[in-house]
Amino acid sequence: MAVEAVLFDIDHTLLTEDPLIMLFLPWVYSDMARRMGVTKEEARNMFLGEVMRRRGTYEWHDWNFFFRLFGVRLRYEEILRRYPQKLIVYREVPQVLKTLKDRGYKLGVITSGPAYQRLKLKLTGLERYFDVVVTREDAGAIKPEPRTFLLALEKLNVKPQNAAMVGDSLSQDVYGAKNVGMLAVWVNRRGEPGYHLPDVEVQNLSELVPYLGV
Repeated sequence: MAVEAVLFDIDHTLLTEDPLIMLFLPWVYSDMARRMGVTKEEARNMFLGEVMRRRGTYEWHDWNFFFRLFGVRLRYEEILRRYPQKLIVYREVPQVLKTLKDRGYKLGVITSGPAYQRLKLKLTGLERYFDVVVTREDAGAIKPEPRTFLLALEKLNVKPQNAAMVGDSLSQDVYGAKNVGMLAVWVNRRGEPGYHLPDVEVQNLSELVPYLGV
């Protein structure tokens, strides 16, 4: 069946927020150390330890959850608005999205992150390319749960066999997509082993264009 819609993950697929994370984490450690009477290293271990302990859970995908958990008076939305230049869109992404859009593909986003994921797309100028964005609140679930993918497909009025999911996570994006019958495209920017799980493997999104025949 021909691909009519292409759905994307956000983080480490379309863009990276790593520079922003490296900016605010020292603020978090300093604040925790001051309030709790511990060293910054101890605060760091506490914070990151909790992040790792909850890896893959619904809460793990929300920085605000961890700020609240440790009493840190930060809001990720405010950090995003103040330092939008720290969101780095991968170089090939705008042209790839424009090409797909111009060729008539329906484009969407499926993210396990909260509502502020839409703000990332707006601040980076990527918002205009997408027909639908599904966050964890929209689906009441996170990837790889089927309803996250099925909700996006329903909104696009496209059957799973006519859609491709593009993302960097084997466990969330690739497994989740294959589980509902979508074409699973793995963005493997670091050259990691794929264990033969994805249908298609690319190192960057520009490789997606010839595969789809556009």
